[in-house]
Amino acid sequence: MSTESTYKGKIESWDSLQERLTVNAADLAHLEGLRKRLDDVTEQARQMAAAQAAQRAAKQSASRTLKSTVIEGERLANLLRSAVKQHYGIRSEKLAEFGLRPFRGRNRTAKAPEEQKPQPQTPAPPATPPHANSQDKAAE
Repeated sequence: MSTESTYKGKIESWDSLQERLTVNAADLAHLEGLRKRLDDVTEQARQMAAAQAAQRAAKQSASRTLKSTVIEGERLANLLRSAVKQHYGIRSEKLAEFGLRPFRGRNRTAKAPEEQKPQPQTPAPPATPPHANSQDKAAE
């Protein structure tokens, strides 16, 4: 039994089987019809695999072309949008017709006064007498 899971592996396995059947054709004459049928199926599978590879390549090429076309289209669309803004002005309501937002000013909201937060108190360093060091020196 073949444990191949890829199409290519299966086709190669069929080729190997056909070679062994051809070498032993005298002993296995009663299997000649099935061997020829497997040969036809193998050839058809090769053609389909080649067609699939060609289509995959064509799809990749089409995808690259589409991507570059979309990039070029976006650049042109942005240029045209800028030209429309330049022509009508950024405040014109006519811009809405082109899917652009006219500048209508900025809405200013009144800021609520911030609540005053209590300041964290830091503990005061322990008080030392101003001349503590000088008394220690005098005692020595």
